[in-house]
Amino acid sequence: MTSETLLLVGRDTGYSRDVFETHAERLAERTAVDEVEVATYESEPVRELRDRLCAVSSDRVYAIPLCAAHAHETIDGVPAALSYVPGEVRYCEPLGRSPAVTDVLLERGDDLVGADEDATLVLVGFGSSSKPYHRQTAEYHASRLRERSAYGEVLTCYLLQNPAVECVRYNVSTPQAVAVPLFATRCEATERRVPEELELDRGGIEYAEPLGEHPRITDALHAELEKQRALAAGEDSAGGSFEAELLQTRRPVATDGEGPT
Repeated sequence: MTSETLLLVGRDTGYSRDVFETHAERLAERTAVDEVEVATYESEPVRELRDRLCAVSSDRVYAIPLCAAHAHETIDGVPAALSYVPGEVRYCEPLGRSPAVTDVLLERGDDLVGADEDATLVLVGFGSSSKPYHRQTAEYHASRLRERSAYGEVLTCYLLQNPAVECVRYNVSTPQAVAVPLFATRCEATERRVPEELELDRGGIEYAEPLGEHPRITDALHAELEKQRALAAGEDSAGGSFEAELLQTRRPVATDGEGPT
């Protein structure tokens, strides 16, 4: 029988480890895989995760990047690090466009401001001019929220792109507003940069928690795992997926002191 491990991979932000462990504990109780593990890194996935990944003994590893959307490290460093896993690796999608994420964003906003035509829900994303994944994810959830919520407005803003976070309060036309960070866990950005750029001390905008330990995020992770397990059981190599391509094309290189010479 094929042994399986679910690996939750993510950046250690100083706040994230407990969140990752909470999801791992829940998933261990509700999935049929043999092991559920957490692997975190601070800045260099290949260097920091190599020894840990070399020691994974399962025949098949499902690696889910625990983040809102792909970023530089999940496109380059993390898939390169996964090449050290001895067994088969199926690299999964981040939380991204899971409907469960929409549910959490709506609940986070509703907890602070009632969803009606006098309120605006603002999604705060990371954003990147070179990699569009965070923007695509934020716009996807904003579109769904416009269709299913009673908010007068649903806006998006970004740390690294326009519309910028610091300008969003001037775009809000309702008496109330709540900003929800579209981040998997608390981090330096959610704790300092976003509040400063929103000028929360001026009032008028409530500020919600990121996705965090919400049970629906566990649901999203579980759904991605089960999708990948079904594909694996059907002997689908997933060779056409974006994540499978990353596994094939991202490798440690000798110039980094990590790859073969």
